[in-house]
Amino acid sequence: MIEFQAVSKSYAAGAAGSAAVQAIDGLSLKIERGEFVVVIGASGSGKSTMLKMINRMESHDAGKILLDGREIYSFKVRDLRLRMGYAIQSVGLFPHWTVERNIGVVPHMLGWSKSKISDRVTTLLQLFDLDPATYRTRWPHELSGGQQQRVGVARALAADPDVLLMDEPFGALDPVIRASLQLEMKRIHQTSGKTIVMVTHDIDEALLLATKIVLLDGGKVVQVASPLALLTEPANQFVVDFVGRGDIGIKRLSLQPAKGLARHQARQPGPKLRADCSLREAVSYLVMHRLASVNLDDGAGAHAGVLHAADIFSQLRPSVPEV
Repeated sequence: MIEFQAVSKSYAAGAAGSAAVQAIDGLSLKIERGEFVVVIGASGSGKSTMLKMINRMESHDAGKILLDGREIYSFKVRDLRLRMGYAIQSVGLFPHWTVERNIGVVPHMLGWSKSKISDRVTTLLQLFDLDPATYRTRWPHELSGGQQQRVGVARALAADPDVLLMDEPFGALDPVIRASLQLEMKRIHQTSGKTIVMVTHDIDEALLLATKIVLLDGGKVVQVASPLALLTEPANQFVVDFVGRGDIGIKRLSLQPAKGLARHQARQPGPKLRADCSLREAVSYLVMHRLASVNLDDGAGAHAGVLHAADIFSQLRPSVPEV
């Protein structure tokens, strides 16, 4: 789908006598169709530069970037960008346009009919849990921050692009709204199968959303791995420190569903948890309520076994290199 081949990008020196800044250094990476790739790294690691090079908002100095086997410079800029949705932290909704007109801007540019645009707006508002009858005629200033961000992502998806690029899209939101939108994006990716490339500095967000994580440092790839592999098989000490040595075990629990460790036992007296909750949520619940085990129920309310604290801890194995 998208391939970086030994790509480099530098910026001119800011002051006389200072060296040029190497933003991306020999980056090679393949992003397969349908993946949710999250790019993480410290400030200045090259995350946003990497993302912007995909749709030519930034040009690369060396190497090649391919989209479906074609070098991106072989596309007209407009044609390339129309194949890619783009969502950013600041949203950037047009303040004097309604929600419907904001979402429909790219389909309108592509010559879609009014009825087709209207149907697409309806579909996307429903997808993001915004009632079309209520929200399509509203103005951006009438929306909450979380609603604006939903509309911004809906606009990026409006023309059914091949790729969705997202640059820290939830960074300015409060924790509750951010968590809600993260789950929304996870659901949308699972239902749509879109190829998504997202930049974030939040390791927990990356672990929750990604099918593949790319960790950058100084414009170079440090490790490319699934969320679980990043935690259980860190490439080096830098990865361990970036992920957070002190709570790697807890992060591992967040990637595993409680139902995977349930014993096939009859319901016992006491409380219950959803079978699809994470082991991290289950541990928190067990600790708060001073329990050694808890019942699990499936989505329909049927008994799905019993989760024991002892089973959670026995399945963990050391994965972090010794200091």
